[in-house]
Formats: sequence, structure tokens, C-alpha cells
Amino acid sequence: ENNMENAEIPELLVIYGGNGKCARNWESYHAIVKSLKELEDNETLVIQSGMPVAIFKTNKLAPRVVMATTNIMKADWETFYDLQDKNLTIFAQYTAAPWEYIGTQGVIQGTFETLSAIAIKRFNNDLTGRVYMTAGAGGMGGNQSWAMKMHGGVAIIVDADERVIDRRIEKDYLDQKVYSLDAALEIVNEAVAKKEPTSVAIVGNAADVFEEAYQKGFMPDIISEMCPCHDPISYIPSGYTGVEADEYRARDRKAYLADARTTMINQLRTMNKFYAKGVEVFEYGTSIRKECRDAGMPEDEAMTIPGFVSEYIRPLFCEGRGPFRWTCLSGDPEDLKRTDDLALEICKGDPLVERWIKLARKNLPIEGLPARICYMGFGQRRKFGLAVNELIKKGEIKGPVAFSRDNLDSGSIVNPTFESENMMDGGDLISDWPYLNGLLNCAAGCDLIAIQANYSMGEAVHTGVTMVADGTEEADVRLDASLTVDSGIGVIRHAQAGYQTAKDVANGVGKLTTDSIKVPLWWQPAEFVTFGPDGKAPR
Repeated sequence: ENNMENAEIPELLVIYGGNGKCARNWESYHAIVKSLKELEDNETLVIQSGMPVAIFKTNKLAPRVVMATTNIMKADWETFYDLQDKNLTIFAQYTAAPWEYIGTQGVIQGTFETLSAIAIKRFNNDLTGRVYMTAGAGGMGGNQSWAMKMHGGVAIIVDADERVIDRRIEKDYLDQKVYSLDAALEIVNEAVAKKEPTSVAIVGNAADVFEEAYQKGFMPDIISEMCPCHDPISYIPSGYTGVEADEYRARDRKAYLADARTTMINQLRTMNKFYAKGVEVFEYGTSIRKECRDAGMPEDEAMTIPGFVSEYIRPLFCEGRGPFRWTCLSGDPEDLKRTDDLALEICKGDPLVERWIKLARKNLPIEGLPARICYMGFGQRRKFGLAVNELIKKGEIKGPVAFSRDNLDSGSIVNPTFESENMMDGGDLISDWPYLNGLLNCAAGCDLIAIQANYSMGEAVHTGVTMVADGTEEADVRLDASLTVDSGIGVIRHAQAGYQTAKDVANGVGKLTTDSIKVPLWWQPAEFVTFGPDGKAPR
């Protein structure tokens, strides 16, 4: 229900990302709610792509919910759409299907930390008065404005669907709306001159506005986009409004896909041109590079700009950091305030956590239930979760607190053109790690485990998890284990790939914690191991 409170199109059960749903249909939605209300402490609800298919008697420490979503053999978009039309599946997105979406805040720190890395790399660690031009103001993309403003900069966000822009303005994620690049530049130039943080949305198509900006010689400091490129049927082709796009895709899906892909290629080509001029340009996990490649763009051209994980965020993953978040189920903002205070106590001396919590509690609105995202790392999450459970026992926090994370986390996803791109060991395609994450969380007694496919169809596998603190000793057992293994397998994934920071964390000499992980054997390249009597690698 909190997902639905924050949903982009709740009447269609679409939570965010153009097509990410929390249930397959309304019959499934109501059956899920009824099942959760009636579920016994020794039962487990099974969800298959948004439909509750069974309730099994398991045991008290087993997960209460297990689910699998959008896992399709020989997957491509056309196959998925056909299966969805037959009421056989839904698209998971990262946190829509497993009911972990907390609104626009859910990705905002990822953008903030990405911009932080860019600030250090290019702008002497200061984005005051700098300009970030991007696109996509939906449930994910709408975060970008606040992330840039919190750095003291100016954000321009382009979106072809005026309805989406209006929703972001209503929720205080955008400051104002204009209908042309020239009108936006007047606002931007004044804000830059005064060094006043602001955000402006342009109603228009990203491909067209980006190209116009390039032709006029406007060079922003940073460029990216968060359009739903991963799902071309949700991407709006040039020349169409949001309403017109809805009508077009319903009328002729095949033609719509062709037009969307043509526009997407034009958008990426313009971004490449900015990149060639020295602008800091990156893909923000929307699959625009892969989708353009699949649509016929030459691979070297399609993959010109870097992805943001390999370029900026992977060092955080090596520490077991990632978009950890919690939701205060009491609905009381005072519970959020107390957990913020606790995060500052638990992570005292950690500049990343301290800076973020102070900025977030000052700037970010509450959407639905009070919630917070925070890039805590291995060891910190476990310590924090157990401390929250203790405060609930004492009555200092009024209601249960649900811990989850984005699936873009340290060890929960494989995606060779995004999270696992350019891994040091060359294991970009190895998909064992998210499955191990799910198995470990199940063994640890995590309350909900989801195994999903996502991103560009057929390109990624990942897991979603939720752990609940309710002040009980049972919760202590679950949290102690699940908050260890969930980020711990991410540390191991990066340590085994050869990242020294992750090895240090696994060995108990990291910056965040003295917790360690037993490692029976460290990975080595093929030339240093024995495969048989002659010692040669298999062929």
C-alpha cells in the first residue's frame, strides 16, 4: 500500500519506471493483501510475477514472502509483451514488484554520490553554480533536481510528458516549468550568476532539446538522462506528448517501438557529441547504450559514454555500501527523526553518512510513510538494524521499521552494461552472485526475498530483500544474520574480483567496521591455478 501511495500510475498498478508493477492485476493485488493479513507465523506466501500462487507451511524463522518476477527464458521485449498480454508476467523494476519503493528519495542519494564523485574528479569538489542537464522526471528521474540542488548547483530536466513534470512540482522535486530551452536558459543563467540552487523542467523531448542545446553552443557541466530507455514502449518518441504517446502505443505497438528507438539513437548521438567536447557525460543505468546498440547503432558508437557504476560508484560497493533504506511503519515522522539520530550515532566519524543524513533531513519531503535512504556499508547496516530493534523494544520508536535496499547494491545484481560492467576479473556476465545473495538471505531468515530479471530485457538478474525490526528477539535473530549476509556477499563478490578495498573489508581491516568474513580461497587468474595433470587451462 505504501508502494501504491507513491505510484506513478496507481490505477494501473504501475509504481515507477514506466512499467514496473506491484501486482499482476487487481485480483492479484487484493488477494495479496488478504493473504498477508491472514498469514500465520509459520507460513510463507509465494508470489509468481505479481500473482499469489500458494501459501506453504514452513517454519517461524522462514521468510514470510518469497517471489520471482520477470524471469523469462530467451527473453526479449516482444516475448515479454506477449506473455504480459496473456496475464502470465509483469515487469519487476528494482523495487516495484517486491513492494520496496519509497518514492523519489529511493534513488536520490545514488545521484548525490555520483555527483560527488564528479565534483571531486572535475570541479575541485564543488558544484556550486554548476549546471546539470538531464532528462526524465518520473519516479526515478525526478530525484535528480534535489541531488544537484543539495550540491549547490542548477538542474535542467527535460520530459516530454507534462503530467510527469506537474507531479514532480507538486511533490516539491522541481521548482518551475517552461516550454522552451531559451526560457530555461534565462532562469539558469540568472541562477548561475547568483550561485542559487534551482531546478527547471522543460516540456519537450530529450533528443530534440539536447540537440538544440548543442547547436546553440550551450555546454552544461554535466549531462545524463533517466528516461525509461530500458523499456522502449515507455520511451516517448520525438513529436509526441505524453497523452499522444499513450494513444500511439495502444494503436500500433510495432510502429511505436521503431519510432522510440530512432529517437533514442538520436538522443545518444547528441550525448556523445557533448562527451567529445569534454562535457562530463554518463549513462545513469537506463540502458540507453545497450538499447541503441540492439536497435542497430554500431557498438563502438553506442558504448562511447561510460556507465556511472564503473565510472563513479564501484569504490562504494567495495565497502559493502549501497542504497540501504528503511521505512517507519508507524507513519510517525518522529520515528524517522529518531532513526536519523541513531544513524548519526552509529556511523559517527563516517563523513559520507554524516553529510547525507544532515542534508536529507533538512531537504527531502516525506512521501507516503516516513523513510530514509543511506549508503551504509558492511557492518554498519547490521549494527544499525539491531540498534533500531532495541529502540522499538524500549518504546523509543513507536512502530516496526522495515529495512530494504535498492537492487542496485553491492552484491545483489549482475548486469554487464551497468552494475557489473568492466569488472576487474572480467566476470561481467557471471550471474551466480545475485542468486547467492537470495539463497543467503533465505538462509538468514530475511522476511521477504525476491529474485527478478530487470533492466533491458534479458540483460540483468537481481534480488530484492526486506527485513523487519519489530522489537522481538526473533527480529534480532533475523536482522543479525540477514543484515550481515546481504551486503557481505557484495564485499566478497568485489574482493574475489581483485578489488583491494573489498579484500580489506573482508579481512576486517576496512574503514567502516572490524567485522570480517571467512574466505576459504581467493580467486586467481587461470594461469596461476591447476586444472588437471598438465596444469593447463581447459579449452
